[in-house]
This record gives sequence, structure tokens and C-alpha cells, in this order.
Amino acid sequence: MIRAVLAGAFLLLTACDQLSGGKETHRAAAAAPFPQADRPVAPIVSTRWSSEESRDRVNEAADIMDRAGIRPGMTVADIGAGEGYYTVRLAKRVGVRGRVLAEDIMPEVIEALSRRITREKWDNVSVKLGAPEDPRLPQNSFDRILMVHMYHEIAEPYAFLWHLSPALKKDGELIVVDADRPTDQHGTPPRLLACELAAMGFRMEELIPKPTAGGYLARFRRIAARPDPASIVPCAFQG
Repeated sequence: MIRAVLAGAFLLLTACDQLSGGKETHRAAAAAPFPQADRPVAPIVSTRWSSEESRDRVNEAADIMDRAGIRPGMTVADIGAGEGYYTVRLAKRVGVRGRVLAEDIMPEVIEALSRRITREKWDNVSVKLGAPEDPRLPQNSFDRILMVHMYHEIAEPYAFLWHLSPALKKDGELIVVDADRPTDQHGTPPRLLACELAAMGFRMEELIPKPTAGGYLARFRRIAARPDPASIVPCAFQG
């Protein structure tokens, strides 16, 4: 009887840990001043959302870059770059006068992407290993910061966005592409996204349905200074 109860408790704890990304017991020191997300955090299950060929068939990257206003000469950060689908297409779009920084939190992913960048000779691309609570971006550097199909996987969204905010230039924009479904189903409801970004001083400028990109595109501008971490109230709804 005792063994059965202990086994059941272990399974329950394991399920909770998987749903939350383990944040209850493994928070980094840099995340400690910030509240935890009052919602599930999806686990990272793959470095690719779909094949590059199928995404190109529906003109996904070109359409997203057009909507994001990405032009030659810009400096762009690709957060959660994975295998580099957007990274290399952004590099082509911004051209030799522009720059792309590809960031990911998994060392093996960064290593593989570095090899691809070198192999394909993308001289205007650099790569960066970030952390779940901090993308570690240089301040006042980016015209656009893209987060494509990865926001729901950010284990420490308030800490992450707080550290990300200074990296945008004054007129820069944060672009989020995600699916309109609960975070534990690998999406982010737009109202929840807008609430969490608003807590960091961002305002949603536009929400565009993007079925060819698996959901929607949301454009944000920073309109207020970063809050004191202790004053942040987590958003507590899914719909």
C-alpha cells in the first residue's frame, strides 16, 4: 500500500515537473527576483517546427519578414534559432550591410548552427548561447528581435523579457510567431502573450493571422521602462 502511494506521488511530481519545465526546483539565480509564469511551460521537444522545404513551399519566411518590416541593412536577432531556418533567410534579406545574431539555449544546437553558418558562408551571421532566463543580447543593438514558435518554451518569461528589452533599439520591434492554443499544447493565446509583454512595458501594435506559419504574427513596441522585478504580477489566464 505504501509502495503504491509513493509510486503515485512520484508519477504526479514527474508530470508536474514536465509541464512546468522543472522551474520549481531548478531556477537560476538570475531568475530568482522575478515571478514564475502562472501557466504551464511547454518542454522543448524539437529544434524544428517543420521541414524547411515545406515551409518554403508556403512562402513562410518571406511573408513573415515582409510583415515584420525587415529590410536590407537591418540588425536582427533570431531567438531560439534552432537549425537556422530563419537565420539564413534573414541573413539573405538584410544583406552585407546588415547583421543577424542567432541565439539558442542548447549548446549542441549552437554548435550545429555554427557549422551550418560556416559551411554556407553566411559572413553576416554570428551565434550566441543564451540562457532560459536571459538571451544575453548586446544592448541597443537590434531593429527587430524574432521569436518564432518558441515563446511557449521560455521557462522564465518575465526574467527573459526583462533582460531582452534593452537589446532593442529605440524604434525596434519584437516579433512573435506562435500558435493560438494553450502553452502546454505548444502555443500561446494572443491575450496571454499581450499580457505578459505588457508587464514588461511592451504594447502589441498588430496581430495578424498567419495560418501558413502555424498561427499568428504579433508585433510589439517598447513603450515603457522595465519594471522593478518585485512589482511584476504574473498573468493568470489562458484564453
